[in-house]
Amino acid sequence: MRVNMRALIISSDRFEDSELAQPLRQLQAKGVEVDIAAPKKGLITGKHGHKVSVGLALDAVRPEDYGLLLLPGGKAPASLRKDPEAVAIARHFLQADKPVAAICHGPQVLIATGLLAGRTATCYRDMRQELEAAGVEYLDREVVVDDNLITSRQPADIPAFMRAIFGIMGLSR
Repeated sequence: MRVNMRALIISSDRFEDSELAQPLRQLQAKGVEVDIAAPKKGLITGKHGHKVSVGLALDAVRPEDYGLLLLPGGKAPASLRKDPEAVAIARHFLQADKPVAAICHGPQVLIATGLLAGRTATCYRDMRQELEAAGVEYLDREVVVDDNLITSRQPADIPAFMRAIFGIMGLSR
């Protein structure tokens, strides 16, 4: 499957630094155009102090313009899942069968869409019950690919996470 070579990362303050920075760098190194969106434009700060420039407010995102949605973990997804625009964007990707990649707590935004029941995924161990309560079959693996949905557990899983993303995008590692 070869997808649109534009990716959208949605996050906000208190994201897990490596789960945003490493995928961003690796996607850009493969020639993928990446936009970062948050509730408002400006800077967002990770749990460990990494600052990232946000070029798009969530209400300005046109999800149809992107071929991949990436949701880093950390504390950011807990607030984003309450944001109607973030949830609507995630819903668009899931309903359109476009690739969605979520790591750590990133699946919290996907759970808020109400579209995960019957899927298979993984997440950070502390949110396993939340995933299962949403009707998801949980697997404790470094990466789980269920059709267009790619999930991983934690920063140590980023290499496998990125291999799966590159695979679904038709890019060689």
